[in-house]
Amino acid sequence: MEIDLVTHDIKKFIGLMLKKNGYVLEQLLSPLIVHSTPEHEELKSIAADCITNHHAHHYLGFAATQWKLFQKEDPPRVKPLLYVYRVLLTGIHLMRTGEVEANLVRLNETAKLSYISELIERKVVGPEKGTLDQADLSFHKQEYERLRSELEQAFAASQLPETPNGALALNDLLVRLRLRAGDG
Repeated sequence: MEIDLVTHDIKKFIGLMLKKNGYVLEQLLSPLIVHSTPEHEELKSIAADCITNHHAHHYLGFAATQWKLFQKEDPPRVKPLLYVYRVLLTGIHLMRTGEVEANLVRLNETAKLSYISELIERKVVGPEKGTLDQADLSFHKQEYERLRSELEQAFAASQLPETPNGALALNDLLVRLRLRAGDG
């Protein structure tokens, strides 16, 4: 088993939560937890108050970066393409529901994109570095652009707030954690 371990100082993490950083929300709200504490649970409960419509910018920018990286590959691989789709569908879902969902299989239960299931199957049963045919690239470019547009539309129609509402609760948690640690 391989585990990616990412750590942040709590103050930095809270600062990222108050910005349009979907990555920290995905980390915090991931169902894959090795160890938790009551403070972690409190932080998770505050997360919903940190989600804004501007998280769309994070997902649009992240998808653009991943798409550029995908296009540079020769031959193009399935895994990075799935990552592009995961980022876009996570952003669309977040703008529509206010919920962070980063599991591509679950996201596709709503999106119902047959090619996603096929790509996942190719990644799972094929080699880790499985590649795509050149003929598939124009289709995936169109889908990338279509889903970017869908995310932009979801952002425009989003009922999420403009600014986060969790700053006071996060500050209270930070002060309590620092006092307990003696960093007052």
